[in-house]
Amino acid sequence: MLKGRHLIEPNDFSLDEIESIMQLADNIIANPEGYSMVCKGKLLASLFYEPSTRTRFSFEAAMLRLGGEIIGFDDPNNSSVSKGESLGDTIRTIECYSDIAVIRHPREGTARLVSKFAKNMPIINAGDGGHEHPTQTLTDLLTIRKFKGGYDNHVVGVCGDLLFGRTIHSLVKMLSRYQGVKFVFISPKELQMPENILNLLNDGIYKETTNLDEVIGDLDILYMSRVQRERFVSEEEYLRLKDYYVLDKKKMKSAKKDMIVMHPLPRVNEIATEVDDDPRAVYFTQAKYGMYVRMALIAKLLGVEDKNDKCI
Repeated sequence: MLKGRHLIEPNDFSLDEIESIMQLADNIIANPEGYSMVCKGKLLASLFYEPSTRTRFSFEAAMLRLGGEIIGFDDPNNSSVSKGESLGDTIRTIECYSDIAVIRHPREGTARLVSKFAKNMPIINAGDGGHEHPTQTLTDLLTIRKFKGGYDNHVVGVCGDLLFGRTIHSLVKMLSRYQGVKFVFISPKELQMPENILNLLNDGIYKETTNLDEVIGDLDILYMSRVQRERFVSEEEYLRLKDYYVLDKKKMKSAKKDMIVMHPLPRVNEIATEVDDDPRAVYFTQAKYGMYVRMALIAKLLGVEDKNDKCI
């Protein structure tokens, strides 16, 4: 069903297709050894034009745990890009060697462009500027599935940098496809959710506020995000806004007993380390689920539907 497809933004897949990825991820978590050789002989091209820890490592760990191998770079200066090679030529060349590719790039729309050059190799968007981050969204969905039992009828607070937060943009677009989900957008006025995202949402399913304290008690899920230094032109503006919200034990006292706190990481100052021991803080487990869901995605795009099959 998904073999040979690209994943550029979450809406590229139907909800049934998303569910099939989640089910496979569940199976892998239950029996990782059963999937340890399904991609033997296959190569993942890891193309990171922008720094990454969790996304790059989780993709590479995912492919290795499926029995495949990795080629690629985490600094474009170590590739022929530094010699002036075009992105199109890079992708056409890499397609000669690889079976699937994951790309992160600081320029919005690059992943979509790359997918037009790849004729026989699935492309996975690992983040393009402030635009989309669909595999983080799959990670988030798996986390919500595990801790909340499903996606419908939750009040979801997203807090921090909503203007440049590609993880948040992708998550909101995805969760808005489920029944009864309501959003609370919490940000300073300078970093509010962009109009193009708000325009996708039905009237009455979201509200905007600058005050986390006033709304935290209403939330089933609190999705924190850092203010992204790399997206700011003005260092002064970044410094003014970077500590606008800090989630600490005092704020957590006002939250529901079963609320979960998520974060795509890296964390800077927006969640105090004292919150880490709270059982509602699930962000490090969330990071681990990222590996499993990427294992499921790679297997799906390469055509593995059963643990007894191998990539063909």
